Amino acid sequence: MQLCYNDDGDERMNRKIYNDLLAWKKKKDKKPLMILGARQVGKTYIIDQFCKNEYEHYISINLFEDTKVVELYESSLNSDEKLVQLKVLLEFDFEKENTILFIDEIQESEKLISELKYFCEKHSNMQIICAGSLLGVRLKRFRASFPVGKVSMLTMYPMDFEEFLWAMNQQLLIDVIKNCYKNNIPLSAPVHEKALNLYQIYHITGGMPESIKNMVSVQNDIINYDTTILENIIDSYFKDMDKYVTSNSETLKIERVYRSIPSQLANESKKFQYSKIHQGAKARQYDTSLDWLEASNMILKSNLVSSPKIPLKGFVKEETFKLFLNDVGILNRLLEIKQQDILSDSLSLYKGAITENYVATQLKSSGYSLYYFKSNGKMKIDFLLYTKDGIIPVEVKAGEATQSKSLNIYQEKYHPNYCIRISRKNFGFDKRKNIKSVPLYAVFCIKEEIEKN
Repeated sequence: MQLCYNDDGDERMNRKIYNDLLAWKKKKDKKPLMILGARQVGKTYIIDQFCKNEYEHYISINLFEDTKVVELYESSLNSDEKLVQLKVLLEFDFEKENTILFIDEIQESEKLISELKYFCEKHSNMQIICAGSLLGVRLKRFRASFPVGKVSMLTMYPMDFEEFLWAMNQQLLIDVIKNCYKNNIPLSAPVHEKALNLYQIYHITGGMPESIKNMVSVQNDIINYDTTILENIIDSYFKDMDKYVTSNSETLKIERVYRSIPSQLANESKKFQYSKIHQGAKARQYDTSLDWLEASNMILKSNLVSSPKIPLKGFVKEETFKLFLNDVGILNRLLEIKQQDILSDSLSLYKGAITENYVATQLKSSGYSLYYFKSNGKMKIDFLLYTKDGIIPVEVKAGEATQSKSLNIYQEKYHPNYCIRISRKNFGFDKRKNIKSVPLYAVFCIKEEIEKN
């Protein structure tokens, strides 16, 4: 894949979701497409690039700016009349062949979201993509009639480590990593070390496109990397927390839950505890706040299962779960970890918690639902992957020490096809223990191999 460039020559990173957009375009009976995702993950940019590259005629509207469109859809006109007047307002016929309409910040008009059903049923020749900040939150609290079954949806996440390597112009390294993963052969020591170094830089930037773009521009010079980029994104997250809420007290609760997550990642209990938000806090006080954060895609939820059996969702224990932040760079900034401590691997207790958060983001961006398992304090499995090979247990280690007591117990009891151990250790496969060793920088490969098996 090649890097994308916009009209002024500014280099940006390519994204895997582009292939999903192409697949949507190829469908004969397309529904309007809605892209969900947290603020600053790159939704607007990649949709704009897709529309420019793949269509002859393209128009975009931003409902923050085009308030007349919002007013039009608040009017009492019928759907046919609104469509005619929308064309007049925009001076654009988006029913022409090879034409697409991109509606950004669509959460500003519930009536227009409801109207997507009309577009789907009465004007299926129209090609429409929608996106917006906190769109997921708005949909959770939708008061109008949502067009169920008439809209396709995709969720976009921060750039995963492979996308980060694309941005760093490391395609040759990606190819070698994928080959070693597939064949269970180790990288040479120097290349393995290079990949681990890039993995540590990713912990500094995280997956936010603007952050990675800045690191590319300074050629991995940590001293000149602009840390205010992530700080500004975090500030925008906190400012967002008073949107689409019922009261100031709800805003405060959302912020309290979010701020508690970094400190809870190292919980010995291996679960999110409401009592850690503040003394005496109860689940019923914060359920709505947790729903808001999930819908915003600012956090990831991993559910405990009572038994590692198919289907995992059927064995979820709703009251017990872990929460992760959607981006490891944001996590490290919230924890106020110095860049040098990341590069020198000096994080002691929190190294394991941060590494597990990183793996959660990579698995989620690959399309996996997040589950974990523990049993009687003797066995703790960090992630369970529901695949066509059955349930595959995944253990995460932050360092090179790879004793896998939990995996050994799990294998004896549940007999999986194989196990995965993610660590700083090189590639390999222990046939005696039936454990596949995956380096931390190669988590993005897991989906690819499981799908091919």
